[in-house]
Amino acid sequence: MSFKSVWKAHFALLLVNVLYGASHILAKGVMPNYLSPSVFILLRVVGAVVLFWSILYFSKIKKIDNKDLLRFVFCGFFGVALNQLCFFHGLNLSSSINSGIIMTLNPIVVVFLSFLFLKEKLSFYRILGVLLGAAGACLLTLDGFSVNSASAFGDLLLLVNCTSYAFYLVLAKPLMSKYEPLTVITYVFSFGMIFVLLYPPTLVELSNTQFNNIPFDAWLKIIYIIVGVTFLTYLLTLYGLKFLSASTSSSYIYTQPIMVIIFAYLFAYIGFSDDYTDSITIQKMFYMFLIFIGVYLTGKEG
Repeated sequence: MSFKSVWKAHFALLLVNVLYGASHILAKGVMPNYLSPSVFILLRVVGAVVLFWSILYFSKIKKIDNKDLLRFVFCGFFGVALNQLCFFHGLNLSSSINSGIIMTLNPIVVVFLSFLFLKEKLSFYRILGVLLGAAGACLLTLDGFSVNSASAFGDLLLLVNCTSYAFYLVLAKPLMSKYEPLTVITYVFSFGMIFVLLYPPTLVELSNTQFNNIPFDAWLKIIYIIVGVTFLTYLLTLYGLKFLSASTSSSYIYTQPIMVIIFAYLFAYIGFSDDYTDSITIQKMFYMFLIFIGVYLTGKEG
């Protein structure tokens, strides 16, 4: 493995979280005013599937082995359907700032899942990190009850989203040593789309959506979510997994709260989104600090 490949993998993962950071703000400008979370997810997944298969069609298509089929199905469920359903429904109820903070729990969940399923040892630092990260997440969720119960439920959905994505990272890692990233993500999204279509509210809410009433700037945000946050981020994440461990890949997610805060101020300043900066509080910065320390400790050896 060359140094250049590793450097590119790190850059790809950093870019992923820049793209995600902007999406926390932009998606709030579309839901629920123009699209319900379920319809937004359907457009995102279908758009991504079309893009992935279009590119795969002009490249060397590699069929997947039957013995890997179930793993692809689970990756589609955890990495696409459950992950995105919980994220968009959670973001719809919670704040962009909360969603960015909660997503930083991902590397901690990956470490915990690796202990449960991959039998990796938990050192003292990792145990302490898991506890601190969990404390920060719990305090953030409980803080939502002081606002309203819907916000707290949104935070809980975001926690499920975070856990689901961690499952996906652990499940997808073995596939990366066998298939190209484009092959993996195309099949993963194809199976994920099936699960999204099976979600009962999706087609009902789709029939009630007034697409003619969606303004041009909202369409720009939707296109960004489909192409940038769905198409590019998943490809870049899998590229990173090809050269780096699941734990290292997931650790980049701790940059998301910083990106969310930067984009919250930037988009509000240029008038491209509503002003969400009032949800940035000292308490939330403290909870974020606890999670950051937890992430740092889970990455320590010994």
